[in-house]
Amino acid sequence: MKIEHTASLLAILDDDKSVQSALQDLIESEGMSTLCFDTAEQFLNSGARHKAACLIADIRMPGMSGIELHTKLKAERCGIPIIFITGRGDISLAVSAMKEGASDFFTKPVDGASLLNSVERALQQNLINRREATEFASLVARYESLTPREREVLPLLASGLLNKQVAFELGITEYTVQLHRGHIMRKMKADSFAALVRMADKVCLHIPDRQENPQQAALTDSDPDSMWARMHCMNTTSASKPSVKAGL
Repeated sequence: MKIEHTASLLAILDDDKSVQSALQDLIESEGMSTLCFDTAEQFLNSGARHKAACLIADIRMPGMSGIELHTKLKAERCGIPIIFITGRGDISLAVSAMKEGASDFFTKPVDGASLLNSVERALQQNLINRREATEFASLVARYESLTPREREVLPLLASGLLNKQVAFELGITEYTVQLHRGHIMRKMKADSFAALVRMADKVCLHIPDRQENPQQAALTDSDPDSMWARMHCMNTTSASKPSVKAGL
């Protein structure tokens, strides 16, 4: 079965045929298309995870559970939004799934209007996810167009080093660094140095955290691009530290 992606194609996963049928009637009454599956394995083998805009799944099923499926999809970086439906005894599992990134969950019997509202939010999130995935793939493709030397130069520049400092690190001339910098800006389609640093951060480059002597720091601080890059690295490092929340 060949599945074409549309913004309103939903996958329904439940081993209870009566639940499948009820959900299918509800979704299709709103003009959306559905695909129904009895097991998580059947869903995975169909390739629907790459085509459907949203997945409505039961938590407890024979074989792979809904939670296990969610974990697998996350590991595969599949961004399909998942709405879980569950029995009352599975609420704690559903809450855990929400914390791990599930879109929503409902207890059976499901309120149709509330579910449709959740589906609408999930479809909007799917559009955002797909757009971001497309943009990231384009960014990675541009990064992979860089030469090996340009890939060495980029993280050094993004760390806030001056051209002359990058030249010293790599044993090349400052003029050569300037040439590489120009080529990198063009290939990465960066309209500013600040944009280039953000791109380097998005492709998860290792940006060195360097200890400079006072003279090096003074030289770096004299260059606006270098100052911006250093501040960005500091902010990114601070933001990446996990916060500690008191227990509920």
